[in-house]
Amino acid sequence: MQETILILDFGSQYTQLIARRVRELNVYCEIHPYNKIPAITKDIKGVILSGSPFSVRATDAPNPDLSAFKAKLPLLGVCYGAQLMAHKFGGEVQASEHREYGRANLSFVKADNELFKGVSDNSQVWMSHADTITKIPANYEIISSTKDVKYAGYQVQGEQTYGIQFHPEVYHSTEGSILLKNFVVGICGCKQDWTPDSFVETTVAELKNKIGNDKVVLGLSGGVDSSVAAVLLHKAIGKNLYCIFVDNGLLRKNEFEGVLESYKHMGLNVKGVNAKDRFYAELNGVSDPEKKRKAIGKVFIDVFDDESKQIEDVKWLAQGTIYPDVIESVSVKGPSATIKSHHNVGGLPDFMKLKIVEPLNTLFKDEVRRVGKTLKIDDAILNRHPFPGPGLAIRILGDITPEKVRILQEVDAIFINNLKSSGLYKDVWQAGAIFLPVQSVGVMGDERTYENAVALRAVTSTDGMTADWCHLPYEFLGAVSNEIINKVKGINRVVYDISSKPPATIEWE
Repeated sequence: MQETILILDFGSQYTQLIARRVRELNVYCEIHPYNKIPAITKDIKGVILSGSPFSVRATDAPNPDLSAFKAKLPLLGVCYGAQLMAHKFGGEVQASEHREYGRANLSFVKADNELFKGVSDNSQVWMSHADTITKIPANYEIISSTKDVKYAGYQVQGEQTYGIQFHPEVYHSTEGSILLKNFVVGICGCKQDWTPDSFVETTVAELKNKIGNDKVVLGLSGGVDSSVAAVLLHKAIGKNLYCIFVDNGLLRKNEFEGVLESYKHMGLNVKGVNAKDRFYAELNGVSDPEKKRKAIGKVFIDVFDDESKQIEDVKWLAQGTIYPDVIESVSVKGPSATIKSHHNVGGLPDFMKLKIVEPLNTLFKDEVRRVGKTLKIDDAILNRHPFPGPGLAIRILGDITPEKVRILQEVDAIFINNLKSSGLYKDVWQAGAIFLPVQSVGVMGDERTYENAVALRAVTSTDGMTADWCHLPYEFLGAVSNEIINKVKGINRVVYDISSKPPATIEWE
């Protein structure tokens, strides 16, 4: 039984950051929408209520029944969560008279309170709310304040129920990690035993029990997620795992051959399938990004269906789905909504008749890498940048042609190889090139040209949920641009994307 902290999501941009901070304490946690609260079992040691863009005063504000765990389990309300509990149980929440966004300092801390043990009197915290608590219920006690926020923190007397109006999970709350550890380890009593080693041990045992002697087919991409999933499954079921690596004609330059070579020493049963022509035929004339994703997904399913039928009595399809894929595919308010269709979260067409197994669907990307290290997977695979499921199709804006793919592969190879040779590759979370649907005038020698433009994209991130553009040296960018224009026929202009996520996304489509 794995000790768990339950995080109820009210739609805050910081909810996943709470989960990351809890997991950094080697404690397992799960995020669930506030309107889909799971059964409270013995392994749930505490509950955290997230922030929210909503106001508790609004008629349609999220207002779940908390009776299953309030006063029964340790409970921490963060921002909206704190306001919700004050509002529901006899306090008052109003629009704030003061601007309560950004840095603030605690002017009062109840030092003997378990939640604030070790937190300094003047500790910096991060506020992000338009409403504020103006009155707390009679049985609530103030445990922290700032100059402008009297009820920065409270505890319900006689309960392990706490509320704070600041965000301890963000970097700017300088002692937020102390507060979260006080709650998760001190108050909830979690043992901090959720480690990569324990994950491998538990997951392999669960896979053996779940799959038994059944056969499993897995789609490999050469990336970290599918590789770690493959090795975990191989530890659990050995020769009953059949890996398929599909060349969809949208991979990086020489990637098909390189990935197959990299798996040879890992003992995995891998089959390479050249399906370029099938993908190009399906994508012919398609320009809309979502239609491209759907077309690629359809052909992948068809190829897997064909290949799985050649494996006698296969029962399962394994996927390298990770936790952000799952979270992004569920909306907090209203019915579930698919955000990214290529994640394949939520099932397969009925005709495939395969059950799905997703051994990594509780992990963030950096956790997948740590598990991979425990499994002794090669660093070249573990440190490989994420690559989109639809491949270069969503890095070619507009319709797809083999010639555009060839050009982009050449550009991408120059960019990535220069990142590696310059020692910059590991400083970048994800990098790639985008083929733009514009042409521009240029001069080469004594001739004017009218050729294509490409954009280079490089970002820094932890898990891809947010990202900042990477400040690569000008000299490096200049050298890469020069090499691309000189060596790749058809390109006469290179630009660099300096947009962050949000508001932009990492990919352009």
